[in-house]
Amino acid sequence: MDGERVTRLAQALKAAEAPVRILRGLEWPASARDSFLRQRGERLPDIQYASFDPGPTLSRLDGIRAELQPEGDPVDAWLGRIADRVASGARLLASRGTPEFLTHSRALFGAPRDPLPDEESTCLELAQVFHRTIASLSRLDLGAPPPACHLAGWVAEQMRAALDERLGADAPVVEVVDHLSANALAGPRRIRLRRTASFTDRDFTQLLHHEAWVHVITGLNGRYQDRLPILAASHPGTTRTQEGLAVFAEMISGSIDLDRVRRLADRVVAVQMAVDGADFIEVHRFFVERGAGPEQAFENARRVFRGGVLTGGAPFTKDIVYLDGLLRVQTFLSHVVASGRSDCLRLLFAGKLDIEDVPALAILTRAGLCRLPRHLPPWAEDLRYLIGYLAWSSFLGSVDMERVGAHYDVLLAAAPRLDGTEDSA
Repeated sequence: MDGERVTRLAQALKAAEAPVRILRGLEWPASARDSFLRQRGERLPDIQYASFDPGPTLSRLDGIRAELQPEGDPVDAWLGRIADRVASGARLLASRGTPEFLTHSRALFGAPRDPLPDEESTCLELAQVFHRTIASLSRLDLGAPPPACHLAGWVAEQMRAALDERLGADAPVVEVVDHLSANALAGPRRIRLRRTASFTDRDFTQLLHHEAWVHVITGLNGRYQDRLPILAASHPGTTRTQEGLAVFAEMISGSIDLDRVRRLADRVVAVQMAVDGADFIEVHRFFVERGAGPEQAFENARRVFRGGVLTGGAPFTKDIVYLDGLLRVQTFLSHVVASGRSDCLRLLFAGKLDIEDVPALAILTRAGLCRLPRHLPPWAEDLRYLIGYLAWSSFLGSVDMERVGAHYDVLLAAAPRLDGTEDSA
């Protein structure tokens, strides 16, 4: 392997993707929210985007592709996939506010009705399963939801302490900012929290595992990849695995809850509504009906429509990757353990990457070009726990749940309900 050539191409990709800052390019001014709420959600926001010329980026990427082997080499295939994703990102930015935007968003993130890896089920079906499961609990007293009693300033202080303890000099700055479409956004250098957001105790734990112990750690590890600098870049080809790994972290750490699951499912349904033609006002109302206040409903709807067409038909589909990516990460990790390839587990934290990159990165690690991660989340450091959990998960996936469910349906039919209601005949 020509290591110098690989490093040179990885550096060229890093330079080519630098202008393609998707979330930054899709931001809305705070005045859009204020105006929408003053008009009581009855008029579409008026959003204008600066022009973006994809030409220089596409030209650079064409030059990189010209040096790649056409087929058969996993490392060149990895570099080619990155080039394709960065090109889609550049075209996405160039098509903001037009119907073409959906084509490029779907190429990067998929759509709710696109098939999952089993080639049968979809992300929308997974969201609907979560909705049905949560609805079935309506007769069960789950207790009052925890109060969102913590302001962003308190969360920032707690997060700074946790980051300093675990990451030392590598710890990023934690800032409270006025304008952010999400409650929090993280990178290797800083974590931003929206000033108007409020948090429960569990929200803080979720943020720590999701933002700090995945997004920050993979960014930091990528910065140490001096031979493969593209691993430090949050290009759109990494989003599905990054967000799936972050939600998996919430699950394996026990920091996820029903409210969080419902919010993730709601996002998928909202994206599909917009694909089907619902406009911004209709999706805002959907989130209000799901229990969000007008301001939070605006932020939720903005996530769906940023960059897209506000009258419907062409949304930003990124918000499906939380559930889509979770399924892919969970099944990959379980299969890695079941197939005796636990040696690949830690590669997922070597930088910003996609699951499909693992073969190339394993080759590059053997060649001394890719470094194993310097930092790991707490749950990934404990391989005895992680492999035990994944071995169980893998076996459970092989069980015929339809046959098992039929047995327990008969069993439960003889058990009277304990929630004061009767099953309808």
